[in-house]
Amino acid sequence: MARINLLPWREQLREERKQRFLVALGGVLIISVGLVFLAGQYFDRAIEQQNARNDFVRKEIAVLDARIKEISELRTRRQQLLERMKIIQDLQGNRPIIGRVFDQLVRTLPDGVYFSELKMVDKTISIAGTAEANKRVSDLMRKLDASEWLTSPNLTEVKAITAGAVDQANVFLLTVQQTQPSADDGSGSTDKSGSVSGKAPEKIGSKN
Repeated sequence: MARINLLPWREQLREERKQRFLVALGGVLIISVGLVFLAGQYFDRAIEQQNARNDFVRKEIAVLDARIKEISELRTRRQQLLERMKIIQDLQGNRPIIGRVFDQLVRTLPDGVYFSELKMVDKTISIAGTAEANKRVSDLMRKLDASEWLTSPNLTEVKAITAGAVDQANVFLLTVQQTQPSADDGSGSTDKSGSVSGKAPEKIGSKN
């Protein structure tokens, strides 16, 4: 019986299978490396695009912030202009009233009474002055109360001072509220007692 040696054929088949396995493994490795490279390129490009979007958004935010700041400054300027306009309108509207108030202060000033300081805050007028006697201060209070443009006089302080061996004066502080009559016919100021004040204004000053 003839003997057949199959060892070389088996060795050759094993080598062929080994080579095919190595080729397949190499192909898988190459494909894997290619896929990883492509995935890396894709993600890098996506990150770049996202960074570009972020930069665009930041630039737009900066532009909007600048516009918001500009709008805020414009609103502040507008508010300041409105306040100035209101002040000017109030001054123009109150100018006749202030003139009337000063006229009434002159008209209600009795003889022997001198104003040394006047200060007006809102509608409260603070008056400091001197009088030759307490009766002069009382006359001033009555005349202020009788005026249609002044009301509620309030004497806060009065004290006697001696300027020399004989001369004596009374220093006083009082407040009065500025008011406005309900109707004014423009023919002259009429006090609350019904008499029309027509005498020439006297000077407001301090006693020498």
